[in-house]
Amino acid sequence: MRNRIVGLMMIGVAALMGFIIYSFNVALTDIVNTSCSHGPSCPMWGTIEFQTNMSIAIVVFVVIIGIYLIFFGREERVVTKFRKVKEQIEPRRINRGNYRKIMGDMGSEERLVFGKIVDSNGAIYQSDLVSQSAMSKVKVTRILDRLEGRGLIERKRRGMTNVVILKR
Repeated sequence: MRNRIVGLMMIGVAALMGFIIYSFNVALTDIVNTSCSHGPSCPMWGTIEFQTNMSIAIVVFVVIIGIYLIFFGREERVVTKFRKVKEQIEPRRINRGNYRKIMGDMGSEERLVFGKIVDSNGAIYQSDLVSQSAMSKVKVTRILDRLEGRGLIERKRRGMTNVVILKR
């Protein structure tokens, strides 16, 4: 639809250009008739003829482009990928079922710590992980280092402790 409108606008512009060229040509012819005493052999007549022919060629070119756009110009379709509306409104629930494949590749201690993070809905204080897992702070920190190295979690400093956040 837009190409058709642009084509019509181009034909309108070409018609306006044609009118201006005609008016200019008539005015120049009158000027040359009054100022040139040589008659038809005056070099000004050749210049007017050349300018008129070039102007008509430009107008014809613009009209041809306009006609092409009206009848043969294809519209480009903009294709964008949209996620399902439900996924945009409601984020995926965090549960062990969604992370079963990832947890299968872990050792038992990593699986225990990662499971605690998943069970806490994706965010838990590191100090709570230590108390819930019954492991030492050092051991939990090393496990979290490995999980963070794999890109599964990230830690953010909050006061005197860290918040462990599950990456989605």
